[in-house]
Amino acid sequence: MDNRYAKKIGLGQRGNTLVLLLAILVIVFCIFTFLHLSLKLTTNDKAAAELSYYSGIFHWFSMPSNLDSFWGRPWTIFTYMFMHDEVFHLIGNLIWLWVFGYILQDLTGNKTIIPLFIYGGLCGGFLYLVSMNIFPGLKGANAEMVGASAGVMAIAIATTILAPNYRFFPMINGGIPLWVITIIFVVIDFAMIAKEINTGGHISHIGGAIFGVLFMWQMRKGRDWSAGMSNFFNWFNNLFTPARKETEKKSKEEYYYNTSGTQPYKKIPNLTQKRIDAILDKIGEKGYQQLSEEEKQILKRAAEDENL
Repeated sequence: MDNRYAKKIGLGQRGNTLVLLLAILVIVFCIFTFLHLSLKLTTNDKAAAELSYYSGIFHWFSMPSNLDSFWGRPWTIFTYMFMHDEVFHLIGNLIWLWVFGYILQDLTGNKTIIPLFIYGGLCGGFLYLVSMNIFPGLKGANAEMVGASAGVMAIAIATTILAPNYRFFPMINGGIPLWVITIIFVVIDFAMIAKEINTGGHISHIGGAIFGVLFMWQMRKGRDWSAGMSNFFNWFNNLFTPARKETEKKSKEEYYYNTSGTQPYKKIPNLTQKRIDAILDKIGEKGYQQLSEEEKQILKRAAEDENL
């Protein structure tokens, strides 16, 4: 088994975007569940409470299949991917997102997860809307769609293309390759379409999968489609981050970096064969230009060290 893909599945480092996305999905579900429960507890007419919740609240965030209804609330192509009506639907999406998202984040960093999820969800919503209004077998259905599945599918497909040989359950004959699990997932989706079980929702999964393929295809060509959204998030976050005072910056430069006759402390990275192999793998996947200055210095030291 490739040592690069032998890491333990977990939530990753503290404060990462995968944890943030998982938290957002859970918080949104809890908020709407609380609203639903509040309406049930404050009226004796349960049917009226259900109607009030679904038509007066939930309805405005779920994506309709009818074009006329969609033009009345076009924001639902974005909000639907954060909405879940059933706890098991939410748990299923959280598990898939956790597993595939951890692997993808470990290989590409923190900035890819949320843009890929949102773009995949938008692509899935678009395909859902088009399919429900073009195919004769689906036209006329007055349905609504919710769930993070399209965005999760985009992450799953992108992760599989990036690391198809990642192994699950290594104790079972060396493990099950990631690509096998993904194929099974996709086949089940197609089977659900044929059985007419949540057809529109599974069509949106296909839209997410298509975007996952296109995303990784462009990334291998050196085009990062997540960069634009990541830059926007950084810009928005900086609006609420206090700027460092110029006097503090000047003081730091004057007393720490401009001291005559001495060299500032410089961290020397630990040089190991495992670290070198990881850097060479990164060059093979992303190119030399994607290396950090620290990684370039490690390669330079390795070339000069005869003991490695």
